[in-house]
Amino acid sequence: MTAQGRVRVLVADDSPLFREALRQLVEADPDFELVGVAANGEEAAAVARTRRPDVITMDLHMPDADGFSGIARIMAETPTPILVLAADPSESSGFQALSLGALDILAKPSPDQDLGTYGSLLRMRLRLLAGVKVIRHPRGLRSRGQAGARPPAARRSLLVVGASLGGPRALAQIFRALPADLPVPVAVVQHIADGFADGLATWLDLESPLEVRTAADRDALVPGRVLIAPGGRHLEVEEGRVRLRDGPPIETFRPSVNPLFASAARSYGPRACGLLLTGMGRDGADGLKALRDAGGYTMAQDEATCAVFGMPRAAIEAGAVDRVVPLDDIPRALLELVR
Repeated sequence: MTAQGRVRVLVADDSPLFREALRQLVEADPDFELVGVAANGEEAAAVARTRRPDVITMDLHMPDADGFSGIARIMAETPTPILVLAADPSESSGFQALSLGALDILAKPSPDQDLGTYGSLLRMRLRLLAGVKVIRHPRGLRSRGQAGARPPAARRSLLVVGASLGGPRALAQIFRALPADLPVPVAVVQHIADGFADGLATWLDLESPLEVRTAADRDALVPGRVLIAPGGRHLEVEEGRVRLRDGPPIETFRPSVNPLFASAARSYGPRACGLLLTGMGRDGADGLKALRDAGGYTMAQDEATCAVFGMPRAAIEAGAVDRVVPLDDIPRALLELVR
């Protein structure tokens, strides 16, 4: 950010009309500054090299050089937080952009949407992302346990996972490395913009050998199946099935990670394993502590491989984590618990 604290934004979109609309939305707040525009991915990478924005909005479907190539080049040359603006939340292609290094995804405004409301949401996301330090994650780090951590006990029969900012990329990397015959079911709460849960499930299903789908109320928990919380409802587990619950947001989120972990503590106790991945804030810390207190085994992604270390850090500080694990080592660590 500038010395005055203004958020410096680069906009990449092939539509001049939409670029102008984004300019107006960004600059409606004096704390934001538009430092450049680009009509394709290559232009975006070039502008990023010279203007050094704090955050970039990226369209994906642009002529000549699309947003995917732009993201890949930016993350290789001048790593910068990137917000993907997707025209269709149901498409899984937006999540491919997250696997290349973009941090978050948001739908473009619909024709009947109030632009003032959308602009407030957009600027909130941009400010959040501008504060994230994007780094090249080191490889080959070893797992490390917490001081006084308990060794795993009996084989676990359920895996519950919570993630937020940077989570889709982490989930994809983990699920790609797990076998189709994984002997336990998996339930996931991923903080994601409204309308994107189905696209996330579709993308993860294509990316991994596991069966991944959006959860419906009373869906069975089946080994090798991953159930993703839908937008706007809390996901909980009972013996052998999931339940979707209404209710107020928890830690500002609905779905929240805490109800998932707490329900696993009640229904599965020592038979459950909880995993908390990258994300901002502290959602999941209380639920993971409840799971650990109930005898479940708990893990958190390490700082070096997190996009944002907020949620794992909060859980570690709460005494909720048995083992802190680099992203590359999580699949092996999980398999050791369930086989």
